Amino acid sequence: MLRRCAPGSPGSRPLRSALPPSATALRRRLRQCAERIPEAEAVLDLLEKCPEHQKKGGFPVIVLEGLDATGKTTVTQAVTDTLNGILLRSPPACISQWRIVFDDEPTPIKRAFYAAGNYILASEIAKASAQAPVIIDRYWHSTAAYTIATETSGKVQDLPPVHDEVYQWPEDLLKPDLVLLLTVDPEERVRRLQHRGLKKTKEETELEANSLFRQRVEESYRRMVNPVCQEVDASPSKEEVLKNVLQLIKKHFAL
Repeated sequence: MLRRCAPGSPGSRPLRSALPPSATALRRRLRQCAERIPEAEAVLDLLEKCPEHQKKGGFPVIVLEGLDATGKTTVTQAVTDTLNGILLRSPPACISQWRIVFDDEPTPIKRAFYAAGNYILASEIAKASAQAPVIIDRYWHSTAAYTIATETSGKVQDLPPVHDEVYQWPEDLLKPDLVLLLTVDPEERVRRLQHRGLKKTKEETELEANSLFRQRVEESYRRMVNPVCQEVDASPSKEEVLKNVLQLIKKHFAL
């Protein structure tokens, strides 16, 4: 059964298999796995209820991306409060309880789960952005960046070339207006992680132990296009980072 959900023919590119390029491809993969993984059927049911080609409302949609311990969660909440916005997260609450199931699956299945979360989240974004500014804690760029970094071995130079289509936003997924990427010095990030004392995910453990993996993730974020990630230095104090983020938002939307 595992082989049914694994990458395609030996000659196919792993990235194409690990990162579903559209909702149609995503549904196909989930159907292949549903017999063995009941949670895949549940995710598929939610995905099928989402209208195709979601349209954004009249309020701004802003995504904050970044590795763990970059202050992303704190800044996301602060921006939401400042803008009187609506905070959303990926994967959305309706499927987040199944992360533990899919995180132990082979990469193509795992990424299908997170990709599905983005499409389900898009439905929530469409509704929320008709009511207030929407602030999102991670979205498609996280799914893509971690997939690319996981499926590519070696150094940053071994990543797909800059203009490869793997860095493109899916054509059928609702786009945000602005994506901000929070970054900190690697040593500072590790210090923050140790201070938090939280249980690490498998990928977080690899980020800490494997500097090449971390570099591939961050560089993949930087290569994303349509929309690109605007990088923000999150090393200063929380107040300073929030101030810089709000200035970027104000400039982008001409507020």
